[in-house]
Amino acid sequence: MEVTSQMIKDLRDKTGISVMQCKKALEEAGGDMEKATVILKKKRSEAADKKSDREISAGVIGFYMHNTGEVAALVKLGCETDFVAKNEEFVTLANDIAMHVAAMSPKYITRSEVDGEALEAAKSVFKEEVQDKPEDMQDKILEGKLASYFKDQILEEQPFVKNGDITIGEMVKGGVQKFGENINIVEVTRLAVK
Repeated sequence: MEVTSQMIKDLRDKTGISVMQCKKALEEAGGDMEKATVILKKKRSEAADKKSDREISAGVIGFYMHNTGEVAALVKLGCETDFVAKNEEFVTLANDIAMHVAAMSPKYITRSEVDGEALEAAKSVFKEEVQDKPEDMQDKILEGKLASYFKDQILEEQPFVKNGDITIGEMVKGGVQKFGENINIVEVTRLAVK
């Protein structure tokens, strides 16, 4: 299938990845939009993994306040250099994540932040729910219920409020790929009147 400029534009709008990378992914996928999306996600993860051990010494504070003035969020988005920290797209990424935090109120940034106490409390609730299931399936069902429960509370695993096709973690990995350096959500704060 021939890759058209409209297909490239649609994929770019969906993923936020550069035009050339979208074109290459579509060519590699033979024009299949879903395959191209998977290819881009894989490349995004590979790029992020390569750069994840680099030191973060710069960054920006993203800010969002709802028009009612009753909810606001701050996000400290770290990167390696001032050059990237001052980039308009990087600042927009930080502000978009802040808007998401204001809307979704996550408790944790990453899965590794979930403390043992919260995990045990959730396990005890879900163990009761799976008691009547076959024993050989109980662990898998419990694991699935825990993953689903914490997915709603972990910022990096939440679908982005402006585009549910991409998670916040995938947005950050996309930034790593786009800017060519390690990017990390360092800290988030959400404030609410009520």
